[in-house]
Amino acid sequence: MLTYHQITAAERYTLGLLRQRGLGPAAIAQMLGRHRSTIGREIGRNHAHHDGAYRPQLADWYARGRRSRSRRNRQFGPAAWAQIQELLREDWSPEQVAGWLRRFHLLSISHETIYRYIWAEKRSGGTLYRHLRGACKQRRKRYGRYDSRGRLAGKRPITTRPPAAETRAEIGHWEADTVLGAGQAGACVLSMVERKTGYLLLGQLRQRTTAAVNARVQQLIATQPHHVQTITVDNGTEFHDYARLEQATATRFYFATPHHAWERGTNENTNGLVRTSKLISDATVCHRSRCEVRGSRLAEQAPEAPQRPNAVSSKDGAPPKGHGSDEGEEHGVGGNESREEREEDPSPSHAPSDEDR
Repeated sequence: MLTYHQITAAERYTLGLLRQRGLGPAAIAQMLGRHRSTIGREIGRNHAHHDGAYRPQLADWYARGRRSRSRRNRQFGPAAWAQIQELLREDWSPEQVAGWLRRFHLLSISHETIYRYIWAEKRSGGTLYRHLRGACKQRRKRYGRYDSRGRLAGKRPITTRPPAAETRAEIGHWEADTVLGAGQAGACVLSMVERKTGYLLLGQLRQRTTAAVNARVQQLIATQPHHVQTITVDNGTEFHDYARLEQATATRFYFATPHHAWERGTNENTNGLVRTSKLISDATVCHRSRCEVRGSRLAEQAPEAPQRPNAVSSKDGAPPKGHGSDEGEEHGVGGNESREEREEDPSPSHAPSDEDR
């Protein structure tokens, strides 16, 4: 198998001389032992821009400049990786790190490059991978056992969901789940995310039961100006009394395939941000694309210097009017807030969502 190598400066001078004699790409390719497509691409890429003539010295300069600007030759220095490591150790995802750095024009790097760096660091004994959200999950296979978890006859599968819900073509299609604190203990909240806008509603649950979930879902649905057409949930038993909710709210429930968390990726990703931003235990209001936290306790703790807390507090430290209760049990914010209402501080004062990338 022949090994391809790029055209050299000497070949470019030969190519230029043969072009002056009137030879075409096929004849030049035969003399240089190259494919005619290679010669054609060389002439097309590196000819003079003002008159279209092929000049070997200028062509070589074009080629070297293009090679130096290519991504494969881009090197990130120790300072850049130190900044990336600092954000990763605060439990930011690689998508959040890349998006935030790009947003404030600090560094142009893809999240794939950051992932490659993390795995290379792990092979050399590093611990950055432990800060990834899925790195510490304990899983085990169940061999030879009937899995009865989440089984309920008559559930409406996600494959029958309306096309508008699948394509996010209209407002009114939601995903829901319950979120527990660290170690499956502490506060429990119900999270509902609208698929098109990313609008997030959080409702506190005193008990993780079907009765408590139904009551909270019905309260959250009643606060919405738009009709909640569908809600897609997982196969947790807390949603097994969905038929009663459908009768009370005219909302149709759909269930994801067991063990297919990616079918509810919007909600799963949002729940990850909720956990890492400590929204479960604070009076909060969070939009998925900005993860903006408005809680009195966070507002009191927010430092004046540009630092990196888990989330950014609002200007007044209180939930917006019309969303949430005085007890901090229900909170929500829509995707129609004006960007001019918030100052863009280039300090990494909050963990942006994966959509910022």
